[in-house]
Amino acid sequence: QVQLVESGGRLVKAGESLTLSCVASGNIFSINPMGWDRQPPWKERELVASAMADGHTTYAESVKGRFTISRDNIKNTVHLQMVSLQPEDTAVYYCHAGVVAGSGLRYIERWGQGTLVTVSS
Repeated sequence: QVQLVESGGRLVKAGESLTLSCVASGNIFSINPMGWDRQPPWKERELVASAMADGHTTYAESVKGRFTISRDNIKNTVHLQMVSLQPEDTAVYYCHAGVVAGSGLRYIERWGQGTLVTVSS
């Protein structure tokens, strides 16, 4: 079993910063990619940022320059540093990972339970 557990979501004011963290556990051989999605109220889930094991990163246009993703390939963790948060960043943030796991080394996709970020104006 592979599990992703997020932490760090809370209520903040516009302009403040926040860092989300996610740790993957289980019988993991490798993770690629690892990143974050979010689902704002009444909207569909969208990619926020993703990081490959080689360091290549991808960001949604709406967060470029404000969010920074980083991962630790040894600890199987990924962090999302968010600055200049705005009310439109309010969402449930989900950690996601493409994992090669288990004795059969199968590739599976996993998402965490989500952590709520609320940005007040």
